Amino acid sequence: MAGLGMICVWYNQIMTVAERTKYISDSYNINAVYAARLLHEYGDVSDEKLQEVISKKPKPFVKWVGGKRQLLQQFKDRGFYPPASFNPAQNTYFEPFVGGGAVFFDLLPLKANINDINTELVITYNVIKNNVHDLIEELTHSGYIYDKEVFLDIRAWQTETISDLKRAARFIYLNRTAFNGMYRVNKSGQFNVPFGRYTNPQICDSVNLIKVSKVLTHTQINNKSYKYVLDEAKSSDFVYFDPPYYPVSKTASFTAYSNDVFLQKEQEELRDTFIELHKRGCFVMLSNSDTPFIESLFAPYKKDGITIHKVTAGRNINAKASGRGKIYEILVNNF
Repeated sequence: MAGLGMICVWYNQIMTVAERTKYISDSYNINAVYAARLLHEYGDVSDEKLQEVISKKPKPFVKWVGGKRQLLQQFKDRGFYPPASFNPAQNTYFEPFVGGGAVFFDLLPLKANINDINTELVITYNVIKNNVHDLIEELTHSGYIYDKEVFLDIRAWQTETISDLKRAARFIYLNRTAFNGMYRVNKSGQFNVPFGRYTNPQICDSVNLIKVSKVLTHTQINNKSYKYVLDEAKSSDFVYFDPPYYPVSKTASFTAYSNDVFLQKEQEELRDTFIELHKRGCFVMLSNSDTPFIESLFAPYKKDGITIHKVTAGRNINAKASGRGKIYEILVNNF
């Protein structure tokens, strides 16, 4: 393929920004929102330069149960996201349940507003944003080694008594060394996931943390109820909801991500928030478990332009191999 920069310069006077963005997206198999960012930040650079930038794209800094990394290509290939009419140069991307941020890091929008109810996670995002080099120093020189006794000691820390820097280091350390990267707390709010069995886990990925810090520079990070989005999102903004999933059975209700439950009433309230944003003119997308209840929440709105899709995902958190495998999830959107 000829150098992208040469082609774009040649077409500069006849290609619109939208056409150039689509060209980059198609040429490199990346989503249009990220392509728009590349065009904004690098202009008409060479093909080799863009390839280098894309190869060094930041990735989520934590493992996250239910994370969407495995589904991103499926979303794109099947045309589920991102919204074709979303203008990342003018409008904002919101992710009110950001978690590990797989979708955020895939899109890398120019203007983003992310949120999570998990205080430890939000503190970690903010420390990476504002103090990444001290965080790397803490993780690499303060005894955060892969050892069960060290793990149990750090897990027992009372987070209210330590600095945000240490809370962030503890969060990353536990995520990298606990069983399957799970995050679970007991009724007292204490992290209680057991020690994981790994071969030489990478506790501090300093290169990626620095890249994450740079992309968070102009990102608003919140620690609120997801409903804050009703106060901030405007028409043509893009909102993606990835809430705690509704349990597929009475024995599958892993909801201890925080002390707040997220069952039938909460799912109904989230549906109402989705519909309010839809009426406002926002682009809205939501992931959830493939259950009759979740489908019934949105089915009445199909006539209003709401669509319900089914996607396949891997289930890997069960301790028994027989409990793992492919499952279906629901993706709801209005575009």
